[in-house]
Amino acid sequence: MTLSKGLFTSDKEYWETPRDFFNKLNDKFHFNWDLASTDNNALCKNHLTEQDDSLSIDWGGSLTGNLFLNPPYGRELKKWVKKASETKLAKGQFLVMLIPSRTDTSYWHDYIFNKAKIKFLRGRLKFTINGVQKDAAPFRQR
Repeated sequence: MTLSKGLFTSDKEYWETPRDFFNKLNDKFHFNWDLASTDNNALCKNHLTEQDDSLSIDWGGSLTGNLFLNPPYGRELKKWVKKASETKLAKGQFLVMLIPSRTDTSYWHDYIFNKAKIKFLRGRLKFTINGVQKDAAPFRQR
């Protein structure tokens, strides 16, 4: 039996957050900023696109209110997690990330375990493409 390589990895880095999933989070956190979006899939009125270079912006200092982040899931993911971990949030400010559950990676050990509140999702999210729900990503999220 041959297993598809696609079962274990993905060449796709951008996974759009399902609107209904985001709405449930937003009901709790009342997000002001979407830190990694496009003009077409932004989940907040205030959002940063690839052209804005979100990684170069001080999220905790220049952006007010609660922050949502569903970053690109490729090799650069470690940079996004590191930046989130090092961001100095104002009292009562939240930064919520939707990332794959890759607990064996160095960035989980360096920036997440014992440093962040973690909530694992049961099952797999069905991500969207251009607002249309598609198949689940080939990895687990937290």
